[in-house]
Amino acid sequence: MDLIKNIKQAETQAQEIINKAKEDAAKRAEEGRLMRLESLSKAESERKKAIEEAISAARAGAKEEIEQLKAQAEANKQQLSQTAQGKIDGAVTRVLDYLKG
Repeated sequence: MDLIKNIKQAETQAQEIINKAKEDAAKRAEEGRLMRLESLSKAESERKKAIEEAISAARAGAKEEIEQLKAQAEANKQQLSQTAQGKIDGAVTRVLDYLKG
């Protein structure tokens, strides 16, 4: 009788140990899942921040380049205007000399 009682008690304890191990494994799996989700969320936030910083830097660089190109275009326009005006003045002088002469 005592032997049967001891065997049943041992089986009960073994079942409790198994159940506890299952609970612990499930708990650890859930903790691991939550940690992975948190890591993924953090990585996504960092990625978005890096993208925003890159876009901001690109915009600043583009704005600076636009200003430089505008200044260069204005300088080219003025130079072309001066060159054209000189040629126009020369042509007018030649035409007037031709008409006088």
